[in-house]
Amino acid sequence: MIAIIDYDAGNIRSVEKALMHLGEKAVLTRDGEEILSADKIILPGVGAFGDAMENLHRFGLVEVIHEAVRREIPFLGICLGLQLLFEKSEESPGVEGLGILRGEILKIPHGEGLKIPHMGWNSLHLQNHGHLFRDIPEDAYVYFVHSYYLRAADPSIVKAVTSYGVPIHASVEQGSVFACQFHPEKSSRTGLRILKNFASTDRGRE
Repeated sequence: MIAIIDYDAGNIRSVEKALMHLGEKAVLTRDGEEILSADKIILPGVGAFGDAMENLHRFGLVEVIHEAVRREIPFLGICLGLQLLFEKSEESPGVEGLGILRGEILKIPHGEGLKIPHMGWNSLHLQNHGHLFRDIPEDAYVYFVHSYYLRAADPSIVKAVTSYGVPIHASVEQGSVFACQFHPEKSSRTGLRILKNFASTDRGRE
């Protein structure tokens, strides 16, 4: 069973629908015991970094997430869920993120011909042998909706990059923790394959 963390963020139902399409059992929940008893956990969402962290604290989910990572339950952050795994964001100065991964979330700079937020399909350059990208071809296209982007502190955890005026760390993996800035649930066949790869992850994998 895959637990989808419900913390009043947007775009959670579409992740559930994508998993159901793959034949996976998924449950939307904010119950700590249910989350920690799951085989896999997903933290999706769109919205503001500060509001999201406030909700995670309000629902008592910050410690639940840290405990899930300590137990090495495969954990996937999507879009805002990726950003929350890191230490801080320019979107909400002074607000601490979950700090599970090292890095910062920066505002996409304005540039000629660039619309902010970045909404649309971009190709991925794959690197460092990402588990999520098994059987995914180089330059596959995925769907993004974001105004802020990740700059990870450790380049070795970055498994896919793209560019939108600046280089963007589009996906990271460290131990049992996975994250995508793009939306696999909105990325057609490629995105479904990525979700399937996550669903097949073994607990406590190397």
